[in-house]
Amino acid sequence: PQARLLGHPAYHVPTPAECGGIPDPYALLETVRRVRAEGGRPKLLLLSVVDDPTATVALPELVREACEAAVDEGLHIISDETWRDTVHRPRDTVLLSPAEMCPDDVTVLADLSGALLPAAWPVAVARFPDTARAAVRHARTLDILTALGALVAGPVAHAAGHALGEPDSVRDRIQRAAALNTEVAAAAHRAVLGSGALARPPEAGCHLYADLGPLRSRLADLGVTDSMELEEYLTGRLGAPAPGGHRFGDELGALRVRLGTGPLLGATPQHRAESLAAAKPLELAHVARALDDFAAVFADLR
Repeated sequence: PQARLLGHPAYHVPTPAECGGIPDPYALLETVRRVRAEGGRPKLLLLSVVDDPTATVALPELVREACEAAVDEGLHIISDETWRDTVHRPRDTVLLSPAEMCPDDVTVLADLSGALLPAAWPVAVARFPDTARAAVRHARTLDILTALGALVAGPVAHAAGHALGEPDSVRDRIQRAAALNTEVAAAAHRAVLGSGALARPPEAGCHLYADLGPLRSRLADLGVTDSMELEEYLTGRLGAPAPGGHRFGDELGALRVRLGTGPLLGATPQHRAESLAAAKPLELAHVARALDDFAAVFADLR
């Protein structure tokens, strides 16, 4: 959407079967060469090693292959690393940033609401390469942000600076939040699979991405035939936003949806705090009740 608002064309590239967020390297090369043959001038590759909406973490070899293909074609890489601190099992997951592989060809972006700040606090950071070309891009970016009046409020900037320093209290909360989301997302994933729908196991973040294609007949009986109608149906049944796959570049006819696990942690600040502090969060009454309600919605689709 942002590219379209700026009047720039955007080209979608298929992702590998293992994960979202990273282009299939051969499809990337084919797309770039086709677009150039048609007169286009692709300059940037946007990717996310820890992906929203699929909640997957790209394998290092896939990251390497995609980055090598992009650099060989003269593309600058924008790496969205908003969710990198939300990996569910960091000790068992090898997370490779494109900036570690191609430091002179990657700009890293991160929305701090992914792991460090409340979602209502709009703060993001960008880390540019240490090159002359990147210095020009950095100055131009600051000029545009200044012209737009994109300033961070003082109290929010102070909180962001504190969080970016990663004191022990912040690191501890990040670890506890990741552990909590690991358990709740896994339980939600089991409920989705139990209905006959498909979903990759969530590896990061606080959501999962489900494909309800196998339930198409039952959904059609309910008047749901595309992802827009699926979004409306599940949002009403779950009582929480369930954005359809069309919002993430999938075809409208594909019955895909992103399911947030945040609402399963509790409806009040007190309940959410209890969930974060609990050694066995799935045994808390409000979490168990929310998961039962979530599972019942999908059980009705069998």
